[in-house]
Amino acid sequence: MLFRRRGTAVFAFVILAIAGICANRAHAQAALLLEQPYGFFGTLNPTGHTAIYLANICADTPVKLRRCEPGEPGTIIARYQGIAGYDWVAMLPLPYFYSVDNISDVPAHVDKATVRRLRNRYHEEHLGYLGEKVFEGNLVRGGWTQLVGASYDRRTYAFRFATTPEQDDAVIASLNSHPNHSNFNLLYSNCADFTRTILNIYLPHTFKRAIFPDAGMTTPKQITDKLTRYSRKHPELHLTVFEIPQVLGYRRLSHSNKSVSEALMTTGYAVPIVMINPYLAGAIFLDYITRGRFPNMRRHCRPTNFRRYNYPTAGFRRQPSPSSRSKRQLRPSSRIPFQ
Repeated sequence: MLFRRRGTAVFAFVILAIAGICANRAHAQAALLLEQPYGFFGTLNPTGHTAIYLANICADTPVKLRRCEPGEPGTIIARYQGIAGYDWVAMLPLPYFYSVDNISDVPAHVDKATVRRLRNRYHEEHLGYLGEKVFEGNLVRGGWTQLVGASYDRRTYAFRFATTPEQDDAVIASLNSHPNHSNFNLLYSNCADFTRTILNIYLPHTFKRAIFPDAGMTTPKQITDKLTRYSRKHPELHLTVFEIPQVLGYRRLSHSNKSVSEALMTTGYAVPIVMINPYLAGAIFLDYITRGRFPNMRRHCRPTNFRRYNYPTAGFRRQPSPSSRSKRQLRPSSRIPFQ
């Protein structure tokens, strides 16, 4: 089975590496987090979510950034909806993924009651600054639950790349100097637009909106594809791909991210579009097969930039050369931590 669990040691290694403890702190780094869609809203809008992990940037407060001190784990930020009027909130990696403060408290298997208990406890102990009446979130609208326990809902792929201290300082200055007021809009100011803005500080003029295949929107898969394409021409970026698995038990496994044209042509949306306007359907389908099929994770996870974690105590290993293993072993099916 793809997602077997043999104890919390798996999550311990994952989160230790995410926190940068296993990384060389002399080299700054960041990671684009591609989070898969899930549940009812993920069926309606299968583009998914994106966030960014900043290894050398921490928070004085959840809405004010600074450089990390030695030993601090960095922070994860994204554009959220329904978070007390804030556009973004800085979260520690461990609670962001698992709603706990200590690695030993990460469960290997959860049910709905456990997830709710962990999230509510973390909210009571650490998220009081949001206020007592902040919306929790539901099937179609986000709330404070977006900030904690992401791995109970979905799988995440992390695309880690090298940065410089000067670039990190520019990100801090930009986010601290602009008003942190909610600016969320699904079409032109969504989570991927926020990530696009941050990535353009690190890699200027690289990330732009795309008319094809995303109808002028910015989507998580589009951003990820542009980052991987850029890295092929700039090996100094040292792009490495990791997987943060979904914790079993609470929800069905999340599904792959899609572009706009892919979502329209490979889901139930295709039927009414064909019935209303077959010419439009044909144009969208052509867009999908020519521009909308971004490489899947297997294409991104090449042996040169893919790290595999074997259960339960094998530790971190580089992948062997393709000639030394079968096609089945090339699948990105293992648990991949930051390193």
